[in-house]
Amino acid sequence: MGRRDESQDSTGSSPLPFLAALVIIIVVLIVIGLFALNRGDGLSEEDQVSRAAIAQNDALQRQNYPDLRGYTCAAVVGTEADMVARQRDSVAKHGARYVDGVTGVAVDGDHATGTVIYHFEKAPDDKINTPTTFTREDGVWKVCSPTAA
Repeated sequence: MGRRDESQDSTGSSPLPFLAALVIIIVVLIVIGLFALNRGDGLSEEDQVSRAAIAQNDALQRQNYPDLRGYTCAAVVGTEADMVARQRDSVAKHGARYVDGVTGVAVDGDHATGTVIYHFEKAPDDKINTPTTFTREDGVWKVCSPTAA
């Protein structure tokens, strides 16, 4: 029995395959990250306009004036007291207002038009079509038509 050679105890493993896999994973993650950054939120201009109408209605239903201002043109937003009073009166008469959709959205630069379709809680089958104008202010689409009560 002779001396055992230390090199024979090695498992023969090399870190090279592991490092190669790690590099591939990092490259894939970087590509995914760059794609996500360049893609934005993935919504078309028309979808963003529709989202503004829905968000504005949501803020109105919650009587959340700061959120309402975020989705309403300054020229038509009015005061918080007026918004709360009008909304309370509307809910008492008609119930909550629900947006069913936005159709016919046409975008022209920073301006857009579309028809907001909604109904009230107390008359769910009575769909109301409201021609609506929108403007992009500070990179955000905002409703520029007065809100219906």
